[in-house]
Amino acid sequence: MSISCFKICVVTGTRAEYGLLRWVMQGILASEVFDLQLIVTGMHLSPEFGFTVQEIEADGFIIDRKVEMLLSSDTPVGITKSMGLGMIGFADALVELQPDLLLVLGDRFETFAAASAALIARIPIAHCHGGELTEGAFDDSLRHSITKMAHLHFVAAEEYRQRVIQMGEHPDRVFLVGGLGVEAIKRSKLLSREEIEVHLDFKLGTRNLLITFHPVTLEQNTSAQQMGELLAALDQLPNTHFIFTMPNADTDGRVLFRMIKEFCAIRDHAKAYTSLGQLRYFSCIRYCDAVVGNSSSGLLEVPYFNIPTVNIGDRQKGRIREKSVIDCGPFKEQISTAIQKALELNLHFDSPLEVLPSSALVLNALESCCDLNLKKEFYKPL
Repeated sequence: MSISCFKICVVTGTRAEYGLLRWVMQGILASEVFDLQLIVTGMHLSPEFGFTVQEIEADGFIIDRKVEMLLSSDTPVGITKSMGLGMIGFADALVELQPDLLLVLGDRFETFAAASAALIARIPIAHCHGGELTEGAFDDSLRHSITKMAHLHFVAAEEYRQRVIQMGEHPDRVFLVGGLGVEAIKRSKLLSREEIEVHLDFKLGTRNLLITFHPVTLEQNTSAQQMGELLAALDQLPNTHFIFTMPNADTDGRVLFRMIKEFCAIRDHAKAYTSLGQLRYFSCIRYCDAVVGNSSSGLLEVPYFNIPTVNIGDRQKGRIREKSVIDCGPFKEQISTAIQKALELNLHFDSPLEVLPSSALVLNALESCCDLNLKKEFYKPL
């Protein structure tokens, strides 16, 4: 390790976020200009959410610090206290590692805690996937707050770039790099149908749905009701197999865990997984007839496969949508109608998602912006 190398500290707290950051991390690791530092936190360190830190280690990454922050509570008080613990842990980790820049992605509370600690420690922040909207979740406010703390911005679409600039960030520091998830799909050697059945220990049917449903965190006590409507709609579908991925560690998430487990326990054609990991998740999409739920992946990555997405409720309200995405309300009849429409949708068109060399674009921008001024002016177009 060269003392002169620029130290970039990457923070990851969830399975999905790590999948998006992985190739950027690989590029930093291979660079002669940068040294990679890695802080792992949140759901990665929780057995309840699959202890996915093991997947990071299996990919060959050295973890410099582990920040335990996730309390065994999904109440607003529990999540808030987890954020507080995270800020304490990140403060200690950053003073020990002394990075030259912190690289984060997205909008989760773990990311917000890390960025807050870096801001106070006078460490420049680079933020991936800013400028997006998810009006049904408090992630929306967290994402925009991280944007205002950050000094470099890597966005997935021109509309998102313009929104970051609208928030006062200088255009010279806002880089359009495309969707990191789409590049990850392109670089993955997906499993065959037979291989994915072995990995899942589950036999795919003639028709299959992949379901991921998270709490809508800006709504009061709607999680159980909305999940009940979704499960009722699924139960009406004949000759269909269901693959569930469990929700994130969000407010009111545990009730969804319980309902999914109870649904799958008495149905041989349904199975739930705490964490599929990126390879199995992408491979599942490839062999499913539709993806159902309210995950950002249904809008960001699934269209690449020419697979329809049934997007339920307001959690992803505001994101750019491809024509393969069918929106519906969180009610049984609307969900049933949307699923039927998705299953009848004829998606014989080239993928609408442009595949950019996203990780390379991020690395090139980082190399050109190593000398950052912590003092930001609010940009106002002439």
